[in-house]
Amino acid sequence: MKILFDLFPLILFFIAYKISGSDMFVATGVLMAATVVQMSINWWRHRKLEKMHVVTLVLILVFGGLTLLLHDESFIKWKVSIINWLFGIVFLLSPLFLRKPLVEHMMGSAINVARHVWARLNLSWALFFLAIGFLNLYIMKNFSNDAWVNFKFYGTIGLTILFMIGQFIYLARHIQPEETGEDS
Repeated sequence: MKILFDLFPLILFFIAYKISGSDMFVATGVLMAATVVQMSINWWRHRKLEKMHVVTLVLILVFGGLTLLLHDESFIKWKVSIINWLFGIVFLLSPLFLRKPLVEHMMGSAINVARHVWARLNLSWALFFLAIGFLNLYIMKNFSNDAWVNFKFYGTIGLTILFMIGQFIYLARHIQPEETGEDS
């Protein structure tokens, strides 16, 4: 259910684009409104917002606002690359600021693996986000709006799911049993 909630603005963006006859400006307005609603619901339910959600909200409002104000759809397209590049950079730099990789910070309390496994996972997430950002840039520059919207919806979701499956397979091979401190 959480995945649907997280994808709610993207799903509405996609639907609005298709229903409106491929109007990127209508879809952008829907994306902006849906993201504000999503964050409001999240705030109402939990009385807090994750930093990633706040960054995403700000970028959607800024780039969506520029798209609508200047009537230039390239701004909303750039937002995808910029968000992914920011996430990639955060993953790359996280060991310097958090004293451990961001992936370990997020999942380390639930999964026990060696430090080098966390480092590899973290690097792979960073490279994945950076690659998605560049792939988005390539598609937005070389293909139609329809192709870009389809990539944004099907491509990014599909690639993310495949990447996560690969990550879980890799992680499963390296999970270590929890040390109990008891002698056998």
